[in-house]
Amino acid sequence: MAEPAIDKLRRLVAAEDGLCSFVCLDSSGSPHVSIINAGVMDNPVTGETSVACVVRANARKARLLRDDPRAAIAFRHRWDWVAVHGNAQLIGLDDPADGFDNDNLPELLREVFRSAGGAHDDWDEYDRVMARQRRLAIFITLDHITSNAGSIS
Repeated sequence: MAEPAIDKLRRLVAAEDGLCSFVCLDSSGSPHVSIINAGVMDNPVTGETSVACVVRANARKARLLRDDPRAAIAFRHRWDWVAVHGNAQLIGLDDPADGFDNDNLPELLREVFRSAGGAHDDWDEYDRVMARQRRLAIFITLDHITSNAGSIS
């Protein structure tokens, strides 16, 4: 992927604290759309730069992605925007990933949260809430990136 695409993606993530539109597909092929916070970081299994977010294991988007990993995410600031299309990898207590030790999940969830502009005054409390809510990390591959400047990947 071209470095300018990643630079633009990181700039738009920072401009809106990671706020973006997230799209995956339901069983009929219809889009399921939600608003989330996401960031850009390397997938801990593949090492690939990805878009990452934290969600509840029982969130509808997580359930849908288990059946069909295709996803799209759009970040915007004013009239500048970028959209990412790719496949999701879920990493969590309910979604163990080959090549990832779930003992490292609390730190991974912190990293994803920080990549989306998040900060916390009590990381131990954050870890407890994430565990209680069975949160997981979702990493979306950057297979194709488009923007108001056209295709940039």
